[in-house]
Amino acid sequence: LICKQIETTEEEFMAIPTRNEVPENLKWDLTRIFKTDEDWEAAFDKAKDDVEKLGALKGTLTKSGKDLYEGLTKILAVKRDVENIYVYATMSSDVDTSNSHYLGYVSRVQTLANQFEAVTSFISPEILSIPSDKLAQFKKDEPRLKNYEHYLETITNKRPHTLPAEEEKIIADASDAMGVSENTFNVLTNSDMEYGYVQDEDGNMEQLSDGLYSLLIQSQNRDVRKGAFDTLYAAYGQFQNSLASTLSGVVKKHNYNAKVHKYDSAREAALSENNVPTKVYDTLIQEVDSHLDLLHRYVALRKKILRLKDLQMWDMYVPLTGKPALSYNFEEAKEVAKKALAPLGEDYLKHVDYIFNNRVIDVVESKNKVTGAYSGGAYDTDPYELLNWEDNVDSLYTLVHETGHSVHSWYTRNTQPYVYGDYPIFVAEIASTTNENILTEYFLDHITDPKTRAFILNYYLDSFKGTLFRQTQFAVFEQFIHEADAKGEPLTADTLDDVYGQLNQHYYGDSVEPGGDIALEWSRIPHFYYNFYVYQYATGFAAATALANKVVHGTDADREAYLGFLKAGSSDYPTEIMKHAGVDMTKPDYLEDAFKTFEKRLNEFESLIEK
Repeated sequence: LICKQIETTEEEFMAIPTRNEVPENLKWDLTRIFKTDEDWEAAFDKAKDDVEKLGALKGTLTKSGKDLYEGLTKILAVKRDVENIYVYATMSSDVDTSNSHYLGYVSRVQTLANQFEAVTSFISPEILSIPSDKLAQFKKDEPRLKNYEHYLETITNKRPHTLPAEEEKIIADASDAMGVSENTFNVLTNSDMEYGYVQDEDGNMEQLSDGLYSLLIQSQNRDVRKGAFDTLYAAYGQFQNSLASTLSGVVKKHNYNAKVHKYDSAREAALSENNVPTKVYDTLIQEVDSHLDLLHRYVALRKKILRLKDLQMWDMYVPLTGKPALSYNFEEAKEVAKKALAPLGEDYLKHVDYIFNNRVIDVVESKNKVTGAYSGGAYDTDPYELLNWEDNVDSLYTLVHETGHSVHSWYTRNTQPYVYGDYPIFVAEIASTTNENILTEYFLDHITDPKTRAFILNYYLDSFKGTLFRQTQFAVFEQFIHEADAKGEPLTADTLDDVYGQLNQHYYGDSVEPGGDIALEWSRIPHFYYNFYVYQYATGFAAATALANKVVHGTDADREAYLGFLKAGSSDYPTEIMKHAGVDMTKPDYLEDAFKTFEKRLNEFESLIEK
């Protein structure tokens, strides 16, 4: 998902239309899910009854192959109905969060979804309790279990790491207590911590917020950037000992769970959830480290362009080029997007055209509509998109990004059975980012104006820096804190500051002044609480660069392999799906391809700047 904070003045807010004032053709049509709210109510009541009845299946999955097949089929059918109910409620609420009627729907369906999870929590323990030879016999006795073969395999793979039911229950019962560190971090950083006041570009004093920070750190006024940076980290600095304690607590939880489940490390345990070999993680870190000279070149160029004697970390986000002479309304953007995505083939464009022209997208900003953008829906619905359109290049990139998600979802849902009709987070951002890369290729093939080309190149280089380099830096730090704790080393604030500060300097190089409050950055990154999550942003970005190159510059076979990836859903392990698409993420080739693209575009950007 692409999310962005939207700051509006009172005058701008008054110009934002209400939901009723938005033209129908710019609203998504949810009547294709449920024609009326009364239909939703009827579906909700039926699903509620069905969820309650699922409890009767507990203890039956181990009886026979027929019972196992029929039990899973009933459970998944109810889940499918709950998802349709869920997306109608949440999407109806997202376009007007002040509508109490749909807020009530959201509350009710969230409760129903939680009830479904609780009632069906017996599935994995029961399947794991079936001995391997007995499960094999079930498959022989009931050929229809072939439909669930990979699903069953993903569960039984955990057999060596699953404790007896009584012990697993003890650990599960302790989950609330073991989640205190994460909860404390969220409460502290979202509720209790207050930032000081800063001066904006117009000289007004405002209390800093995360949204305001993201704007001020890009200011052309260096004093404004520095003020925002210093004010933000002053707040985190006051709580760094507490935040070291919360981070240490969550690391201990990860290490404890990995140890009792007989994994060699917390990293191995986390990656095993998607059957991702740790070699993928190692290869990423090694390849990025060996190409840091490219990041150092880009950072040195930033210092040169900004004409600074002392480049600081608060100078890293200010745009290096002015705004381009590119502006698109929604209709114009759709045409550019279709032209750019043409290398993906006629069948792909047919689905793009459907999404663009059949009220699948909720386009414009309106009062009380959620900010940002996303692609959503369920297995039985259209892949709906939410946007907050502005007539600029960012919105065009957002459109192709979310459409990448949507077409990925369409192919998956129309190729795979429901059980495999979604895709894991490891590959979720690849299709969307591939589209962004294809759009960049299109611009660079068609735009000749040097200033506009410089903007597009800078847009790409900054994305590469912020995703592949930065998220890998986070991954290195995350591995360190888990390994240090596993060895019994205390994760004090001083230790974390020292390690993170040195790591940041290693990544950004000598052009950046050493030291400073950037050493505190570890304390404000919520992803460090997500258990080895961030590396997937980096691998996904690199894979998308490689795939875009194959689609645009490769053969018809390369394109068909890519479409095969879009159709695969979760029918296989993500690294295997990527291999079929032509990217082996256990090897460095796809990363080398990404770095070659970065270097090529950096070379051109340097040349344009010189001119």
